[in-house]
Amino acid sequence: MKVNRVRQNVLPLVTAMIWGTAFVAQSVGAEYMGPFTFNTARAVIAFVFLLGLCGLRAAWRRSRGETPAPAGSRRDLILGGLCCGVALSVASFFQQKGLETTTPGKAGFITALYIVLVPLAGLALGKKVPRALWLGVALAVGGLYCLCVTEELTVTGGDLYVLVCAFCFTAQILVVDHFTNKVDGVALSCVQFLVMTILSAAGALTEVLPPLELLPEYLGPVLYVGVFSSGVAYTLQILAQKDSNPAVVSLLMSMESLFAAIAGAIILGNRMTGREYLGCGLMLAAVVLAQLPYPIRGKAAGTAFADGQEV
Repeated sequence: MKVNRVRQNVLPLVTAMIWGTAFVAQSVGAEYMGPFTFNTARAVIAFVFLLGLCGLRAAWRRSRGETPAPAGSRRDLILGGLCCGVALSVASFFQQKGLETTTPGKAGFITALYIVLVPLAGLALGKKVPRALWLGVALAVGGLYCLCVTEELTVTGGDLYVLVCAFCFTAQILVVDHFTNKVDGVALSCVQFLVMTILSAAGALTEVLPPLELLPEYLGPVLYVGVFSSGVAYTLQILAQKDSNPAVVSLLMSMESLFAAIAGAIILGNRMTGREYLGCGLMLAAVVLAQLPYPIRGKAAGTAFADGQEV
């Protein structure tokens, strides 16, 4: 159905746009507070936002005389929220920690390695990945390199933190893929950020709180990351992955680096080089490939990691 196709292709791109612009906000936040403190603030905001959204959805359904939509079994919701929340908490910590000592461009490139790690994880789980999708992955990696790695490539402590973050985001994407068809997406995202709030707050006890007199400097970035990058984008990710191919969705979401480059040009006045325009072209080509049907022959079709965009 067209509705499913829009959800599976447009929502990941919207998610990528929000995440890409959020890199600027995260970099600003890293100047004022530790990673646990920053992630606690964003998780609290996201949880309150999503809790309110759940309440509004329930009230709207009651006003129309509709039976509340089942959120799935309570066990699946709690287990799914716990697993997603742990993976997201660890991934967000390492990403924010890495941004303290590495450049946003390199962090964006390394983080987006999940577009390679997700299909590889699928292979490790015994699932099939269409050959055509690997070409899209290769184009996306090349595009990300052109867009993000503009300085001499060196390995720093921050780079290693972000590399761990990429593996954690891979786990988060796969866990979401497992639970998204069992429970309501908004409810799952809400529980996910409740778990992240608790875990990040425990770590924040070891950090120094940012000074209140500088609140106007970091409040905006925290609110943007909390409401949009966390509350909105991660919920869109869950909704996009419902009945979708996680390898394709992760490829579309990797365009966050492209949107980060565009945001830098518009907001900060950074002009793109010919190499960066080449990167944009490669990324767009990868997205086109990600949206093509991938038929898998024989018995493998029943266990394919990519189900062929059947909607």
